[in-house]
Amino acid sequence: MLRRAHELHGVVIHARDGIVGNLDEILFDDAQWTVRYLVVETGTWLNKKKVLLSPIAIGFSNWENNILNVNLTRTQIENSPDVETDEPVSRHWEARYHEYYGWPYYWGGPGGWGSFSFLNGTAPAPASFAGVAVLDTARVDVSEGDCHLRSSKEVIGYRIAATDGYIGHVDDFIVDDQSWRIRYIAADTRVIWPDKRVLLPLNWIESVDWPDHTVKMNISCDQIENAPEWDHHVPISAEFEDSLYCYCVRQWPAAVPANEPKKDDLIPMV
Repeated sequence: MLRRAHELHGVVIHARDGIVGNLDEILFDDAQWTVRYLVVETGTWLNKKKVLLSPIAIGFSNWENNILNVNLTRTQIENSPDVETDEPVSRHWEARYHEYYGWPYYWGGPGGWGSFSFLNGTAPAPASFAGVAVLDTARVDVSEGDCHLRSSKEVIGYRIAATDGYIGHVDDFIVDDQSWRIRYIAADTRVIWPDKRVLLPLNWIESVDWPDHTVKMNISCDQIENAPEWDHHVPISAEFEDSLYCYCVRQWPAAVPANEPKKDDLIPMV
């Protein structure tokens, strides 16, 4: 199901043996636009320490009651590699983190999650159920260079520039809670069009100027204005996605695959 990033903030995180804390923000990579970590505020349990949890660990989720369950114990989480959440996360830390839990590196294969394109909701068994780090330094591969993780709280508010002018700012992200991929950017365009909000597919993005806090689009203001209106008060329906897909087909027919066109083909990871 598609969910707004704002919906995720504040969700209660449950380990196998108790509450861990509340989800504070998400960290996504700026290459595949996929959520890599949930930043969890642990409150008094760990003296207000923040910890990072990979979506790989997520099991059954009770969205109606605002609860995410993770297939880990609190001891495992407590003894995981420390990280300064206010500092950039290094690839070396990520390697140690994945080694600790015995999970494959997400950057180690062709899919969005290493060798896999999607998560199935069941995490592999961690390497150590006692919470003691199991790290084979020979397996730590940091040859891919530094990772590029971005905070949802940081990017919300970035300006959005069409090819012929600014149309508003990033208001939210729309996340698929199965693949944990960001599917759309929610644009607040009320400064230009007071009564309209739109969702921007990722393949409408030309680039992101991170130092300038600007998302640059490869389409015009008129094309964005004429896109299907998004009602942010209701869940995103298949009908709405179909209307957005059809709009994309009309605007860029050459971009639609000739064999079995699908919405996911038109809105790929970038």
